[in-house]
Amino acid sequence: MPVTAKLSRKFYETFGDELANELVEWFNAVDATYRADLRELNELNFARFDAKLEQRLAQLGADLRTEMARGLGELKSGLIKWMFTFWVTTALALAGLFLRR
Repeated sequence: MPVTAKLSRKFYETFGDELANELVEWFNAVDATYRADLRELNELNFARFDAKLEQRLAQLGADLRTEMARGLGELKSGLIKWMFTFWVTTALALAGLFLRR
């Protein structure tokens, strides 16, 4: 929302309407320029922030996939060891029962 510069009545009386209006227009032009520059700078900073955020999220996703894959591999190997131990013990127990007869 643009802000229009205003000068006191005494300023208008001292320097005249033409000069005072010209000064007000110049203030408003400078204000508009600074606003446009600030808007552009904000957009550039946001674009840079957005790119960094996207890059970091992609890296985080890749790290999570790697950790999950590693964790699932460890879980799978642990389950295979326990299954092997279970079946070997069960087979030995059954073999012992059959050999006793």
